[in-house]
Amino acid sequence: MVVCDPDAPPVSGSGVTSIFEPESPPSREIRELGFLVFAICIGIFVVVQGFLVLAIVRGIRSRRAARDEGVSAEPTQVYGSVPIEVAWTVIPAIIVFVLTMVTIRTIRDIDITSPPEDAVEVIAIGHQWWWEFRYPDEAGEVVTANEMHVPAGRPIWLRLESADVIHSFWVPRLAGKMDLVPGHTNYTWFEAERAGIYLGQCAEYCGTQHAHMLIRVYADEPEVFDAWLDDQRKPAVEDPAVAEGRRVFAEYACLNCHTVDGTSDGMFGPNLTHLASRDTIGSGFIPLDRANLRAWIDDPAQLKIGCNMPSLKLDAAELDAVTDYLLTLN
Repeated sequence: MVVCDPDAPPVSGSGVTSIFEPESPPSREIRELGFLVFAICIGIFVVVQGFLVLAIVRGIRSRRAARDEGVSAEPTQVYGSVPIEVAWTVIPAIIVFVLTMVTIRTIRDIDITSPPEDAVEVIAIGHQWWWEFRYPDEAGEVVTANEMHVPAGRPIWLRLESADVIHSFWVPRLAGKMDLVPGHTNYTWFEAERAGIYLGQCAEYCGTQHAHMLIRVYADEPEVFDAWLDDQRKPAVEDPAVAEGRRVFAEYACLNCHTVDGTSDGMFGPNLTHLASRDTIGSGFIPLDRANLRAWIDDPAQLKIGCNMPSLKLDAAELDAVTDYLLTLN
């Protein structure tokens, strides 16, 4: 696998998120439109500043010449000029027309109304402050959180919904921003052209932890993606060695919010059936390891202020037991 940002640590938000390094058709069209707008703006700036500099230089020379000749330095007054007025009307109209037509073409190509051929459908649901990803499939729906896996080289049809407030899905190297609006479904698409990890985040302010509502998109080789889907469809691991942790998880409020297949069916928090197969927790904010997971279970607000997950005030033994149990869910 080619990691699209080899210098990034295993936490989103610290890697390459430039719109000028696209790896998908929609993001490439956005970059090309941006280059065109930028070039036109630079051209306008150069022309305007050129005339301004020319006027200043000519004015200074005329004033000096008039002073040397002992005549008035007042420049010739011109009241109206049909050629100039036509120029500053027609040229901006042409520029606006060109930009309008190119923008319409780009929007038409990106904002399609039906899935591309052979597309993989993924449902993305925004929550404060994490992402839920669902993969509808006849073999069984796969539900995961915060880390989206997709096959490289194949279109992804993304259905966007919100469970609470307005969010915005944005992975700059794959596609433009698209809002998730409560009570309304939006759609967007992308196609990762090579395998790798693409980083993004919510682009619409949605509350205290908006800045830490991050996204990781794993573009896998097709056979790797198929294997990942098969693994995600498997039931949760039941290791007798962590039975105590499973008991604590079941007896406390954990099961009211989180789903672990065969143990609980909570819907308020992320699905934990295969938690240990992920690289991060806290919506890509924190690397997943034992120390971080234990600290998160103990008091999430210490790591992510305003987090909706409460501290259950577990004692040290219970914390260790639940942590060990969750780390077996791979």
